Amino acid sequence: MSRPHADSSSKIDEQQAVADYAKRAHGRLSMKVKVYSPFRDYYDGAAFSLTAVNATGPFDILPKHHNFISLLEPCELVIRTISESEHRIRISGGLIHVKADEAVVFLDI
Repeated sequence: MSRPHADSSSKIDEQQAVADYAKRAHGRLSMKVKVYSPFRDYYDGAAFSLTAVNATGPFDILPKHHNFISLLEPCELVIRTISESEHRIRISGGLIHVKADEAVVFLDI
């Protein structure tokens, strides 16, 4: 007796594992981060985390974060890159949108 649900479930798990492995850098999951304004690109690349501040306080975005959108308060945006460095950007506010391991930050809006 065949079990199509078990086979399709394991195939989906395998595909997810392959996708996760492809996003790893130095053995850790990463995500795509883009920070830009209408006239300037500040950062566009892979990162392990992003730290910012909204009306409720400081927060971190990590790989596998749930979909998220928020207005940002004036703060220092900290991007921890896959090269083990920190990229810091002083912002006067903005909007962040997180979906499917991609964080996009719009500044000067």
